[in-house]
Amino acid sequence: MSSMLKLLSNRNSILIFSVIMGLTAGDLAHYIKGYTIFILGLVMTFSTTGIDIRSVFPFKNSLKIMLSAITLNYLINTAVIMILSLIFIEDKFLLYGMVVIGASPPGIAVIPFSLILKGDMTYSIIGTMGAYLSAVIIAPLIILVFTSGSIGVLPIFLMMVKIILIPIFFSRLLRIKMIYPLVEKVRGRTIDIGFAFIIFIAVGLNRHVFFSDLNALFLISSILIISTFGLGFFYMRLSGGYFRNKKEHISQMLFLTIKSSGFTAATSLSLFGEKAAIPSAIMSVVILVYLLFLSIRYDTKSL
Repeated sequence: MSSMLKLLSNRNSILIFSVIMGLTAGDLAHYIKGYTIFILGLVMTFSTTGIDIRSVFPFKNSLKIMLSAITLNYLINTAVIMILSLIFIEDKFLLYGMVVIGASPPGIAVIPFSLILKGDMTYSIIGTMGAYLSAVIIAPLIILVFTSGSIGVLPIFLMMVKIILIPIFFSRLLRIKMIYPLVEKVRGRTIDIGFAFIIFIAVGLNRHVFFSDLNALFLISSILIISTFGLGFFYMRLSGGYFRNKKEHISQMLFLTIKSSGFTAATSLSLFGEKAAIPSAIMSVVILVYLLFLSIRYDTKSL
């Protein structure tokens, strides 16, 4: 019984379970899809409580780190995703879904996995803050350009405010000394369960793709595997002979390869509908497998 409870409380087990539930009981996702933005806002709020704003000062020292994270996430990863998507994805709404993935900031998993993989935590925290703040401007621009203005700038900007700026504001309130110890106790589980619900919704609404639309599944999976496993492998090999700071290098690799599953699922669903959320559902699985892969590599000390 204790081993079963331990399994159910494990982050990876919870996320795998959410994918399985999405594939087997996905019809239930229709009843809760309207709460996707609220769930993501809650996850983002608790996720960013771990970021101490004071860590970015003096700002001059942090600017280089922020620009590095933005370059890795938006200039390189986004470029790979968009180039491949524009070449191979013909369906308009599937392409819109890939555009949202390209517009996504790094996943908040960059911070905990920097700790797990013994990366540079300061680098990861400052880089994440810079990437999320820049996403308020960069993400709408990417979406507007690559969807030919099919959605006005105001709805996209308001979406960024809801899922980035407002959660960051409330996360500052949760860092008040009186309540922060309690927040620390429940933060990890709240994030895990919140992400699990978002993945369940994205997979559940589009589970037919995993069983019937094999062409879309193959094309989207291939692009996302290249942008995660492919870029990660290439960066590890390339930087092995050029970078001496291994901790910083690990954090950079995470910024290069991990997009925010929650951001993409909620934004695609809200702006473009269920079909546009198909790439997000597939990405949730790819990112989950990628994080499990990194965990195994760390456990076997092959990093």
